[in-house]
Amino acid sequence: MAPAERCPLCRQTFFCGRGHVYSRKHRRQLKEALERLLPQVEAARKAIRAAQVERYVPEHERRCWCLCCGCEVRKHLSHGNLTVLHGGLLEHLASPEHKKATNRFWWENKAEFQMKEKFLISPQDYARFKKSMVKGLDSYEEKEDEVIKEMAAQIREVEHSRQELVRSVLEPQAVPDPEEGSSALGSWKGTNSQAASTSQQPSYLDLQPAPELDWMETGQPLTFIGHQDAPGVGNIHSGAIPPWMVQEEEHSSGNQQIGPSHEEFLKEKEKQKLKKLPPDRVGANFDHDSSTSVGWLPSFGRVWNNGRRWQSRHQFKTEAAARNKQSHKEKKPKVS
Repeated sequence: MAPAERCPLCRQTFFCGRGHVYSRKHRRQLKEALERLLPQVEAARKAIRAAQVERYVPEHERRCWCLCCGCEVRKHLSHGNLTVLHGGLLEHLASPEHKKATNRFWWENKAEFQMKEKFLISPQDYARFKKSMVKGLDSYEEKEDEVIKEMAAQIREVEHSRQELVRSVLEPQAVPDPEEGSSALGSWKGTNSQAASTSQQPSYLDLQPAPELDWMETGQPLTFIGHQDAPGVGNIHSGAIPPWMVQEEEHSSGNQQIGPSHEEFLKEKEKQKLKKLPPDRVGANFDHDSSTSVGWLPSFGRVWNNGRRWQSRHQFKTEAAARNKQSHKEKKPKVS
């Protein structure tokens, strides 16, 4: 019996020796594994002639699994704040260690020989990639310089507009004409004389009420609805006490009770207790304050009598039959 061996592709232990690599399951697992790695290798091959350089972002730390070497490989090549896309994978595929591991993987798993060259990068292709990487770095620096120049131009434009604004604010005002100054001085004197005459007049409280205007005359857009001042009550303009400082009688009296009384509090407390009980209980809607007579107890079933239930049932049937017989006699017509 062949010794037990472990297949990493099928993830199982087999005892059939080297014949396992020719089984249908192993061939299917090998094909699926190579198809998962092939798109990443093809994308890296496209970057040989035209390397792409971008600004570093955390997503560029992504790794991929190398099926031949059985280890994780950095997909991109980052240095500082720059990243060369697919640079890490190309560097690994061109290494001699990967070439040895690929030859051993193809021999152990008996993969198709034509597909082996797709997972290898020759030294000539890797040298071509280095040249394109240098060109990509130069073009990236040129783009960055253009962006910096545009930003500098915008900053200079904003600074220039700010300086213009400051200069317009700090410029001295135009000297006024003598004629305009004399007229302004005359108007200032006239205003002061009016203010002095106004100060010598009596106060607002001593003035006579102004005559009412004719609000109903034609051409007025408003309608006069009369004075809204209550008789005998002043306002703050006439020297009266503001309404928020007037003490009303009901508030000034000290006997007024604030809040509910003790009886109302007890009633509300009883209602809160009843709310916790089930609403469909017996007697939930019974009014305890209503007046009841002596005969309010039920007269059927003999619930309140002593004895067995069947005695009460027979007694009830007997009384019911007697009542029916009595009512039948009363309804029977009398024969003259």
